[in-house]
Amino acid sequence: MNRKSIPKSWLLGGAAAAAVLVGGIGLYSVFSPRPQPAAAEGGEARHSEGEEGHEEEAGGEGVVVLTPAQIQAASIAVVAVTGGGGGETLLAGRVEPMVDARAAVAASVGGRVERVLVAPGQSVRVGQPLAVLVSGDAATFRADADAAAASADAARRAYQRDQNLEEAGVVARQDVETSRAQALSAEASARAARARASAAGSPNASGRLSVTSPINGVVTSVQVGPGGFAAQGGVVAEVTNPARVEIVFNAPPALAAQVRPGAQVHVQGSNGEFEAVVTGVAVDASEQSGATVIRARPTSVGLPPAGSAVSGSIVTGGVAGGLTVPSESVQTVEGATVVFVRTAEGFRAAPVLVGRQAGDRTEILRGLDGSERIAGANAFLLKAELAKGEAEHED
Repeated sequence: MNRKSIPKSWLLGGAAAAAVLVGGIGLYSVFSPRPQPAAAEGGEARHSEGEEGHEEEAGGEGVVVLTPAQIQAASIAVVAVTGGGGGETLLAGRVEPMVDARAAVAASVGGRVERVLVAPGQSVRVGQPLAVLVSGDAATFRADADAAAASADAARRAYQRDQNLEEAGVVARQDVETSRAQALSAEASARAARARASAAGSPNASGRLSVTSPINGVVTSVQVGPGGFAAQGGVVAEVTNPARVEIVFNAPPALAAQVRPGAQVHVQGSNGEFEAVVTGVAVDASEQSGATVIRARPTSVGLPPAGSAVSGSIVTGGVAGGLTVPSESVQTVEGATVVFVRTAEGFRAAPVLVGRQAGDRTEILRGLDGSERIAGANAFLLKAELAKGEAEHED
């Protein structure tokens, strides 16, 4: 048996319609083996049958042989086949602050504005004072809390005395139980008074209290000034956390039954394209139009500033057990649709039957079982190398 050799080629820098080559990176392709000229008389180049079998296993038709280093150098991504399939729906939306990212900080009690401690554009932390008020109502709350605390302390001491006197046989058990009930009642009144004072902003004995920020963020507006009066419930300042933003899409009502939290959305905005995941679906969110609101957050990149317009595409109507691959993984070789499956030697062109395309994903109807790892980005380089190897074989 004649010795068979493995044809080899190099991908050099440059790009062409048939192939885009990677500069300085050698890609070896293996196709149907060709015999070399017969060995010199005497059998100097003769190999054993075991060696020939090994060489045939190393390559075959539609196989591109690459080492892991060559794959990495050529920037060929290896990705998994994922479940999915379905149709694509285009959505329009905006980047908006999350519900907990905006705070209209109001005065819990009415009072005179003594000082304003922040200005629009200033960054603040949770609990940082925004303004100082002086309030007569707040002074009353503080006084009530102090009085209730004193009454509770007196009732507790009376209960302890009655306990001691009962042990000495001076006070009846019934009197001790009455003292205990009075002490418990006084403690409950003290807790309620402290809660009212805390809700009022924990004023001091003079009724002076601070209005604080409930979130981290940036002050967007200040509604009061020194010497003015802040009514109870009136807004003192507004704070927004610019980092707490999300994407809000307006979707047709029929989409509410097809989209669930966790679904993937391909988004395009001012900072490019990126992937997002659905975090919530609100049915009939708009009373006028009945539109569905879909909320989503990015999976890896940051979002543009709040108010930025974005567009998205979401795949719906998927079939259970369906498979999808990146659209750039699907290549056409000699009229056949293939994807390149990762093997121990490199990649093998596997014929597939494709279905619908949604966003940057393509549905695979037949040819894969879902366990494969395939070439994703730059899969066209393998197609080009495969074509080059076949041309050399014909020569």
